[in-house]
Amino acid sequence: MSRPAVHAHPHPAGERPRGSLARTLLPHGTVLAAAAGASVLVAFVDPNQPGHYPTCPFLAMTGYYCPGCGAMRLVNALTHGHVGAAFGFNPLLFLLLPVFGYLYVRWTVLSARGRPMWSALFRPVPVYSFVGVVAVYWIVRNLPFAHALAP
Repeated sequence: MSRPAVHAHPHPAGERPRGSLARTLLPHGTVLAAAAGASVLVAFVDPNQPGHYPTCPFLAMTGYYCPGCGAMRLVNALTHGHVGAAFGFNPLLFLLLPVFGYLYVRWTVLSARGRPMWSALFRPVPVYSFVGVVAVYWIVRNLPFAHALAP
């Protein structure tokens, strides 16, 4: 007895069931809404004023900056158009923002086309390099000669 072929996708190529694109892109919209909401909050509630946000737990426990220290002040500065100040609060994150934006757009476009997220940036060498850069940044920004990297 032969079995009929089972198709992975029951709809003809190029056709989606009604509402499936919206359902597919729901996580993308959630991420975008969360990022936009957090940016608006940080734009209006200044992280430079003490008492508005909790202190970084790593900084509070050790007295050293973590790789994310200065991120909220960076977002606040960017939302007010102060690009130079934003760079000064967290240079590594500032330089990575376009990469994160690219990955978000790629994820959205591939998902809309029904394809899984993939990027050469997720291969082992770029991932290990990224982890190494973050580790070196974490250490160097806490050294006495690298005050330019401190938030």
